[in-house]
Amino acid sequence: MSAFLDTNILLYSIATKSDELHKRQVAIALLETEDLRLSVQVLLEFYAQATRATAAHAIRHEDATELIAAWRRFPVIETTLALFDRGIGIRAATGFSLWDAMIVAAALESGCHRLFSEDLQHGRNIEGVQIINPFRT
Repeated sequence: MSAFLDTNILLYSIATKSDELHKRQVAIALLETEDLRLSVQVLLEFYAQATRATAAHAIRHEDATELIAAWRRFPVIETTLALFDRGIGIRAATGFSLWDAMIVAAALESGCHRLFSEDLQHGRNIEGVQIINPFRT
């Protein structure tokens, strides 16, 4: 069964803070599975956050683009007007931010039934997509 990954999973895969090492292990384990989906939005958000000059542990452009190239082995959902329309509808129905609604829309578009995210409501089901916080203990 396919799963969709939110940006925070990718960011935790490169975490270096000692209090985030468990999350890093969980994120890496998820990324080692085969049936995953991402979106252009997730990759954009990863790049922006990972290379941000003010980030405590920013990574170099070259490192970020190498990681993104490796993650492109997974199907990547492109941002289209149809996806945007679906995201707007999800935002109206759920009260999520537009950015989070677009993640849900991309998960739906890719046919996933699971969405791994730390930021959304663990256990919530939206149109058949179950939100799972993999760091929840």
